[in-house]
Amino acid sequence: MSVPQAGQGMKPKTPQESLAISTHRVLPNDTNTLHNLFGGRLLEWMDVIAGVSAHRHCRGVVVTATVNHVAFHSAIPFGSIVTLEAKVSRAFDTSMEVFIDCFVEDQISGERRKSNEAIYTFVAVNEVGRPTRVPPVVPETELEKRRYEGALLRRQLALVLSNKLEPGKATELRKFCTS
Repeated sequence: MSVPQAGQGMKPKTPQESLAISTHRVLPNDTNTLHNLFGGRLLEWMDVIAGVSAHRHCRGVVVTATVNHVAFHSAIPFGSIVTLEAKVSRAFDTSMEVFIDCFVEDQISGERRKSNEAIYTFVAVNEVGRPTRVPPVVPETELEKRRYEGALLRRQLALVLSNKLEPGKATELRKFCTS
């Protein structure tokens, strides 16, 4: 299986073009028994904003394919202001990896701190639900470049673990394991 190249002939887009931001207040119905944001609610918010980001990248219908990674670094207490920022980090043939950063805002100072993050994969589909090609991504910042490079490694690892790619054909995994 070769590594697919996103949308040859399509105009490349930067991660910034897919930026989607949402802000939420943690209300009583969003909390768990410890009065912190329920993890499932945060996952829902992340899925929605990541879908908006993927849509902005391909300007078409997208569906969640996988939740690749979620890191709950710190609890988010009741009453907090939560801001999610999502950007497409890399595009493959018909799929897009979307990185979501979650920030909590101090209600007095307004200072933001990163509390959580996630990586989702979306697939672009046509009107009958068949996968359709997406434009390539051209990262600009150092962070975008690191996330872009890491996306291929993460993708190959997921394909190997699901028996969809032979380990010997996972070029990025071989580089990672032999360095």
